[in-house]
Amino acid sequence: MDAQRANDHSMTWIKICGTTNLEDAHVAVEAGADAIGFVFGPSKRQVTPEKAARIAAQLPAGIERVGVFVNESPTQVRTTVEQVGLTVVQLQGDEDLNYVRELFPVPEAAERSTRPSIFKTLSFGPELEHLLHDFGPQSGVDAILFDSGNVQERGGTGRTFPWKPVASMISARQMRIIVAGGLNASNVAEAISILHPWGVDVVSGTESVPGKKDPEKIRAFIAAVRQADGKG
Repeated sequence: MDAQRANDHSMTWIKICGTTNLEDAHVAVEAGADAIGFVFGPSKRQVTPEKAARIAAQLPAGIERVGVFVNESPTQVRTTVEQVGLTVVQLQGDEDLNYVRELFPVPEAAERSTRPSIFKTLSFGPELEHLLHDFGPQSGVDAILFDSGNVQERGGTGRTFPWKPVASMISARQMRIIVAGGLNASNVAEAISILHPWGVDVVSGTESVPGKKDPEKIRAFIAAVRQADGKG
């Protein structure tokens, strides 16, 4: 993860996810996105590693390339990381602590400097507080991403989750927090004010149809985040 960006706590990290074509990726980068997300798990926005690699190869060096995986084998994840040049692995399924430890099995001292960042997605529900404890600072996970998905629909639902109960759970945790789930230009400032996340992640809130972005929605979303940061 870019060291300068990671240390700038005054700006919210922005990921535009569900990217399926180079045109949309370029619009997002030009609008000020920090990361482009590629969905490799089952989804209306699913892309092949080959297609993602073609898009990623034409992105500026400082842009994070995030791969979203759902219960994929560690071997396949590592292969896709190399093929696409991913800088972040986002685990969107039922992956547990053992999975995280097996994903990049190298000595801890070398691991943090050589492997991609690992984001673990958690959904609001009765197990959330327990899972938050499991995926703490010592788990090998670099950030927790809160989403509104479920077993049938892992992400990109267009639905928000209850922000205030989650805010009380995360207030004392020393982890990078990313918020997703139903975000758009009209509600992202409120989400930021309640949850104070390190980053935000948007899919459907920047689309015209699933898998195709609306340039004006992308620009409006990023502008709303920067306004909430006091940078607008």
